[in-house]
Amino acid sequence: MDKRDAGGLAAVPEHGVLLFDGVCNLCNGAVDFILRRERAPRLRFASLQSGCARRLLAGSGIDPERLETLVFVRGSEVYVRSDAVLAVCGELRAPWRWLRVFRVLPRGLRDGIYRFVGGRRYRWFGKRDSCRMPTPEEKERFLG
Repeated sequence: MDKRDAGGLAAVPEHGVLLFDGVCNLCNGAVDFILRRERAPRLRFASLQSGCARRLLAGSGIDPERLETLVFVRGSEVYVRSDAVLAVCGELRAPWRWLRVFRVLPRGLRDGIYRFVGGRRYRWFGKRDSCRMPTPEEKERFLG
C-alpha cells in the first residue's frame, strides 16, 4: 500500500476522511456514490481546498495545492491514488467492497490507470466554479 504517515494526528475520525478535489465533477460524483453505498454512515469528507485538508496533510509530504489525487486518511495512515480508492472500497457494501481484489495488481499499473483518468477528469467530466456544498442531511459528514 502507498501509505504515508499523517503526522500522528489525533483528530482523524476513527473510520477515516476522504479528501477530494471539491471542484471536480468526477470527484464529487465519487463522493455521492460513496454516500449511497457505505456499509454504515461513518466516513467523513473534506475538499482538498479546505483548511481541514491542509491540517490533515501537514507533515505527510502531500501538497494540498496539487489536486491530482484522492487522499484517504485513517488513523496515522495516508493512502493516495489507487490505494485510496481501494481503501474506501473496503467501507462500501457488497459488491462494491469486492473491488479491493484489485490490490493484487501492481501499484504501478493501478496508479497508471488512475493518473490516466485523473489527468483527463476535467475535460471528460467537467469542473465546478466552486467547491461542493453538502446538503443539510450530509453536513455533519463534511469537515471544513
